[in-house]
Amino acid sequence: MAYDRYVAICNPLQYVLIMNSTTCKALVGGSWSSGFLNSMIHTVCTFQLPFCSSNMINQFFCDIPPLLKVACGNTFPSQVVLFTVGGAYGFGSFLSTIISYIHIISTILEIKSTEGRKKAFSTCTSHLTVVTLFFGTSFSAYLKPTSKYSSEEGKLFPVFYAVITPTLNPIIYTLRNKEFKNAFRKIMGLKF
Repeated sequence: MAYDRYVAICNPLQYVLIMNSTTCKALVGGSWSSGFLNSMIHTVCTFQLPFCSSNMINQFFCDIPPLLKVACGNTFPSQVVLFTVGGAYGFGSFLSTIISYIHIISTILEIKSTEGRKKAFSTCTSHLTVVTLFFGTSFSAYLKPTSKYSSEEGKLFPVFYAVITPTLNPIIYTLRNKEFKNAFRKIMGLKF
């Protein structure tokens, strides 16, 4: 999505040529492939963990940090894999989004009209809000040592990024809609 925004704002006249069906398929295929590879790496590591006593995880769904918490034996290699793969995927996605938005913001600042800058910034605000919610909770959930893992935090963060953020996503994007804003102001009795 950051790449889509980048092309739309930085190369608007070439948007249709750049964001063609081949590019979209490549972006989707890359996302699915990297997600599959990420899952396979963690699955292989999980099957190598020794579990002695309890098979009960104090979590809403089976996730890596609570799984490492109930494993007996040496979980250090799995933690290294979690931090390495999670860091590479997480920070790689985060950095590509940030780099994209650095280019977008520098292009927006070159727009002469105030109205044009305002419109361009408003198209990016929704996406940046969702990205911040997702990456903030994901990094909080996965990029800390198992020894610092709290089962209460462990329940909160995954639910937030897996359920709350996708639920808020359409609401956040709807807030940009002019008809929604007018209807909301009418319901609330606001006159501005």
